[in-house]
Amino acid sequence: MTAPQVKAVPSLRKMESDLNVNKTTLHNWKKNRPKLYEFIIDSYKDRQALKENIIFLIDQKQRLEERIEKEFKSVS
Repeated sequence: MTAPQVKAVPSLRKMESDLNVNKTTLHNWKKNRPKLYEFIIDSYKDRQALKENIIFLIDQKQRLEERIEKEFKSVS
């Protein structure tokens, strides 16, 4: 298993519910406050990347534990 790839941009619906704003506000931020909008998008990318990497690490840990258990049984 390889490390997961990060999605580009969250959906407007997801951002609406998370930020408790409507689509018009998001579009206005994109047009009138591009640095704020860019910061929000980057925050989502970072959060998604962290979540996917944690899932990947948990999977790797489980695989290592299984391998160690098999090796221990074969030695015993």
